[in-house]
Amino acid sequence: MMWVSNTIVSLLLYLAFLLSLSTLSLSTEPSHVLKTTTLDVAAALSATRQVLSSSSVRRSFSSSLRSFAAASSGIALELRPRESLKPSGHRDYKALTLNRLKRDIARVQSLNARLAFHLKGVGNADFKPEGREGFVSAEELQGRVISGLNHGSGEYFSRVGIGSPARPLYVTLDTGSDITWVQCQPCSDCYEQVDPVFDPAGSTTYAPVACNSSHCQSLDVSACRDGVCQYQVNYGDGSYTVGNLARDTLTFGPGLYARGITLGCGHDNYGLFRGAAGLFGLGRGPLSFPSQLSASLFSYCLVDRDSDSVGMVMFGRGSLQDPDSLRVPLLRNGKMPSFYYVGLSGISVGGSRLAIQPSAFQMDGNGTGGAIVDTGTAVTRLPVSVYQALRDAFTRATTHLPQATGVSLFDTCYNLSSLSKVDVATVEFHFDSGESLQFPAKNYLVPTDSAGTFCLAFATSSVASGLTIIGNVQQQGMLVSFDSANSLVGFSPDRC
Repeated sequence: MMWVSNTIVSLLLYLAFLLSLSTLSLSTEPSHVLKTTTLDVAAALSATRQVLSSSSVRRSFSSSLRSFAAASSGIALELRPRESLKPSGHRDYKALTLNRLKRDIARVQSLNARLAFHLKGVGNADFKPEGREGFVSAEELQGRVISGLNHGSGEYFSRVGIGSPARPLYVTLDTGSDITWVQCQPCSDCYEQVDPVFDPAGSTTYAPVACNSSHCQSLDVSACRDGVCQYQVNYGDGSYTVGNLARDTLTFGPGLYARGITLGCGHDNYGLFRGAAGLFGLGRGPLSFPSQLSASLFSYCLVDRDSDSVGMVMFGRGSLQDPDSLRVPLLRNGKMPSFYYVGLSGISVGGSRLAIQPSAFQMDGNGTGGAIVDTGTAVTRLPVSVYQALRDAFTRATTHLPQATGVSLFDTCYNLSSLSKVDVATVEFHFDSGESLQFPAKNYLVPTDSAGTFCLAFATSSVASGLTIIGNVQQQGMLVSFDSANSLVGFSPDRC
């Protein structure tokens, strides 16, 4: 009996030992496997070296974009940049980066200033649609979108014909603005642009807008002179345009035009618009081009900022037909109706969701906060606490990478000069609708010089506004589609 008892005790002790080993084994297993994606360092650095070359030509659609346009029954317009477009003039890629970030800081200041203006209750007057006699809408319009880096900016440009006969001009695409405008003769004060300044006297379809028109009444700042509506747009960073509000024909290709489009003819213009003749307003307000065209659907592809390919902007029914599109609801801010708001609820780094309250992205009853999609802002801006959480999580996941000194508004940088490719933690945005968007590594770890310095391409937003801005660096390479009729925005990665 004693022998049996000892045996049982021994067995129990052995089982306890095995159980302790099992528990120890389980406790040493990692609680989470880091989710990574690959950054092609060599390809990114190669692009930085060619982007400043005077022989670099940005001319071709990507094959995937051609296929999408064909499947959508679209018309791909060969709207090529003029050969006279000059290189940026920067001595190296770092200087170009610093210039772009300087412009981007001014852009965000501008958006926050406009938002503050509207939150004070000094917004647009109610807009009542005018009669549309003589207005011809193209059922499907497409134009090519070109990275603006070679023009000394971080925005994207498209080629649009203004007037009759059409004068092709480069204009900056801007989803954060409504009014389309170009510099006009006689020009009392104009900044440098690539094309000759538009002369309204040479257009047979140019007509000034009367002061009592609803389009004039919908302007933030307007005046009346000799019965003609005068407009003024201030961009918060000191940039502005002042001139006559007019109607004219916009041409997008042979037989593809829109008549009677209201636009600004700027005689006094100042600011960081170097290269482009003006802005092409794609906002949600009544004066934007999509609103005037009654185009409830439009899409764009923003090519990689240093790519030699060309993207596209499309208006009409074929632009939101991608079956693989991730679609999330569009929200509206009654105080700022021009912006495209989306319901952002969280962010993941390396597959782990950050400990962020969803309220950090929410818009309050006063119109403060929220998240917008914007083509004019390059680097995505996040509330301070959100950015810090993202940065710290990314830093913890990249301890294997050699750190580098910060660059301008980037405070998290790495020296990747000795690497050809590297796996980095994923970054993913989560939306209120339950959809999630994972960004390619090249959309958030970007080169700032040609020597191998890469930085995390996020920054903090204004503390006062709390506005989250999803910028064009994060949007590059994906088809972004807006369906205003159904209040949806679609994101289709790797479609450009």
